[in-house]
Amino acid sequence: MIAVPGGEIVLRDEGTKTKWPVEVGDFLLAAHPVTRELYRAVTGDAPASPAGPRTPVTEVCWQDAVRFCNLLSEAAGLQPCYSIGDDPDAREATCDWSADGFRLPTEAEWEHACRAGTCGVHYGELDEIAWYRGNSGDEVHDVATRAPNAWGLHDMIGNVWEWCWDVYDPEVYGPYRVFRGGGWYDPPRGCRASCRRKSHPTLRTDDLGFRLARSR
Repeated sequence: MIAVPGGEIVLRDEGTKTKWPVEVGDFLLAAHPVTRELYRAVTGDAPASPAGPRTPVTEVCWQDAVRFCNLLSEAAGLQPCYSIGDDPDAREATCDWSADGFRLPTEAEWEHACRAGTCGVHYGELDEIAWYRGNSGDEVHDVATRAPNAWGLHDMIGNVWEWCWDVYDPEVYGPYRVFRGGGWYDPPRGCRASCRRKSHPTLRTDDLGFRLARSR
């Protein structure tokens, strides 16, 4: 995993035209999304797909991602971060931020890590850093086959969207959770460091996966 230095990130919501600063502490982030082979090794199974073992696992909902984090933490002898219960809306889910196990990044952590000190639309030329509608051939690709950002993180833009911990806007969208980064079928507008999407935590789709983080 990559050590990400702390800092301040300004999040933006295009719908409400609001922005807000967030202080991010030091944390660890995986160099690429969780692959199908790692998901299968930890859980014993993976969602059916014609994609290869080194592609990001997809068709995983937010609860699947959180449960995977706990399973991998236990397998590694680390303290699990999450308690989620049986509520399909995951409204009572909690995270122990002091635990040393694996977890999802917050969206502030995600965008801070994605930008890696840059302030543009994305951290490099899109064709060089991302699999997206313009070059993907309408399919997911193996992880880490595009150029990384300045901190050594691959696929932060494109290939698959990535679940984050955060609830998007509970007053308007209830339990919907944030995902970030753009996917293999998205046009350039969806592949921006600031682009925010959301859905119900039970959503499973073919361009949405997740990436592991750990607190420091």
